[in-house]
Amino acid sequence: MGSGILVVLAIAVASNLDNAGVGIAYGVRGVQISPLANTLIALISGLATWLSGVAGQIIVHYVSGRTASIIGGVVVVLVGLWVMTEPLRDRVRKRSAAQGGLLGRILRDPTVADFDASKTISLSEASVLGVALSLNALAGGFDAGMAHIGVWQTACGVGIFSYVLLGLCAYAGRRFAAERLGSRATVLAGVLLILVGLHQFL
Repeated sequence: MGSGILVVLAIAVASNLDNAGVGIAYGVRGVQISPLANTLIALISGLATWLSGVAGQIIVHYVSGRTASIIGGVVVVLVGLWVMTEPLRDRVRKRSAAQGGLLGRILRDPTVADFDASKTISLSEASVLGVALSLNALAGGFDAGMAHIGVWQTACGVGIFSYVLLGLCAYAGRRFAAERLGSRATVLAGVLLILVGLHQFL
């Protein structure tokens, strides 16, 4: 029971560490995120987690428990490695002048989501930002479903941490201008996801 709660918390935190970097970037640059827009982003992240968790629960019916744990663990470890190496891949992309897709550009420069440059994230802009930020949550939700961890609890945890981290870090960005947290948050998210994945092998 206690182990399950720790895994849920680890997934919730790892899925939302990008929110810390985004919040810092917005706070530093004076971009406002209203409580309503933040709520929409959190709901999208929670929904993405739930949907991927349901997919994991469906798949687990067709494989053995041990195989399910291994598949879930491998998926999360691979996503963790992908997230953790984002800063390195970003530098390579910049050298080659590659622009990448909209969601990728939003995660590299969150102010891209402020399409009208109004310094305020509208609900329509929040929906796009929410999809971009929910990508990390897909692997965590899938792992929760495969490992018989509460999908609803995981989805709620992801949604709550999304709201809290984005809001608090936007405030911290405005107050302390801690710009360096963005890249560190990406690495920390990757490390946490890898640890969650490795936990499934134990």
